[in-house]
Amino acid sequence: MKRAEIVKQIREKKSFLCVGLDSDIRKIPSHLMECADPVFEFNKQIIDEVAPYSVALKPNLAFYESQGAEGWRSLERTVLYARENYPELFLIADAKRGDIGNTSALYARAFFDQMQFDAITVAPYMGSDSVSPFLQFDGKWIIVLAVTSNAGADNFQFKQSEGKLLYEWVLHESSKWGNEGNIMYVAGATRPEMFSDIRKIVPGHFLLVPGVGAQGGDLQAVAKYGMTDECGLLVNASRSIIFANGGTDFANAAGIEAKKLQQEMEILLQQKGII
Repeated sequence: MKRAEIVKQIREKKSFLCVGLDSDIRKIPSHLMECADPVFEFNKQIIDEVAPYSVALKPNLAFYESQGAEGWRSLERTVLYARENYPELFLIADAKRGDIGNTSALYARAFFDQMQFDAITVAPYMGSDSVSPFLQFDGKWIIVLAVTSNAGADNFQFKQSEGKLLYEWVLHESSKWGNEGNIMYVAGATRPEMFSDIRKIVPGHFLLVPGVGAQGGDLQAVAKYGMTDECGLLVNASRSIIFANGGTDFANAAGIEAKKLQQEMEILLQQKGII
């Protein structure tokens, strides 16, 4: 998916919401366990309700890999369903891959050719040759881990070397590997004050922002410090949407929560003059 298509969806839907499909089989409503594929049925109903208010979906691979072959089938069916019914949605594989070149090339084929994702999250620790194979696919994106929301981020991301913090080195170096049309960055919503510093290094790149919702991130602060003239943000919410209700009305409840965030985002987009 081209950058212009993402921006078009943001303007048309008045939203920059990404819904994380962290579909834990231990948390989905019990009545779905009677289905042949409970996780897919859960995802299908969630997608139908949140699609009008979202521009992206982000399955976290751990919730599928943990179910073995059945989990992979659920994931494949989920991606195919979204592709066939909501082709405008930007599909992100939250896989955090990154390995030596030939291995990364196979990961790229798996997620871009076989699974038909638009983007994949990657860990940049092994450097350019571990990331470059993902950039050989036209219209596909990498989303580089830069500043994350977890407490352990302090262990490495904020260590200083030659006058720069490690995450700043990641931004500086990785931005040379591609461009604003194929590289995004993960920047956690629980550190919104850092978005100004991030924007000094990557002023035009899209940022994937986890941490809004159950993790307590401040959407208005994220927009204040991180939004560009084209928005430049995909703000992810997972548990606060998909597990808003644990009963038979779970999908409708998810749609209500997605709409609430969309309405907040619409105001922020209007204030910025994007819509």
